[in-house]
Amino acid sequence: MFIQTESTPNPATLKFLPGQNVLDAGTADFPSAEAAENSPLAKRIFAAAKVTGVFFGNDFVTVTKADDVEWDHIKPGILGAIMEHFQSGQPVMAADHAPASGHAEHSGEDGEIVNQIKELLDTRVRPAVAQDGGDITFHGFDRGIVYLHMQGACAGCPSSTLTLKMGIENLLRHYIPEVVEVRPVAA
Repeated sequence: MFIQTESTPNPATLKFLPGQNVLDAGTADFPSAEAAENSPLAKRIFAAAKVTGVFFGNDFVTVTKADDVEWDHIKPGILGAIMEHFQSGQPVMAADHAPASGHAEHSGEDGEIVNQIKELLDTRVRPAVAQDGGDITFHGFDRGIVYLHMQGACAGCPSSTLTLKMGIENLLRHYIPEVVEVRPVAA
């Protein structure tokens, strides 16, 4: 098994490509070792090195390291953990825990606007940020303000504010006049 790695715009996060599907659908975000209880792979990665976050996409794993450690010191352990996991035959996620579909549900009078927001996120934004090892999902819409949840390499990325304001906000405002602003939310 050969696992490729790619840098991301977030210097604390690396993208690992194991050359096979990680998740069949959706994404899974583990912002701490405690959150990884339902994933044998995420638990193995947290145990291998000083890691502060793990994120799964369709064909990649992004890993965020602790500030006080260098990639050269922990990358071999992470590669080994990913390789051991896929060779073990264990599932990526526990059988009783499905990956998240992404967007939060929204009920209310703005349903049509929210559907347009989700459609633009799914077709224009999410594929691009997946290339960088992350995901951005809809969290809410209130009085013209769109709330988005950033995951994987996008969470804590130095350029995430620029991506939100100059990229996503401008895109949404262009297509949906009711959108006034875009703001990030914490998990």
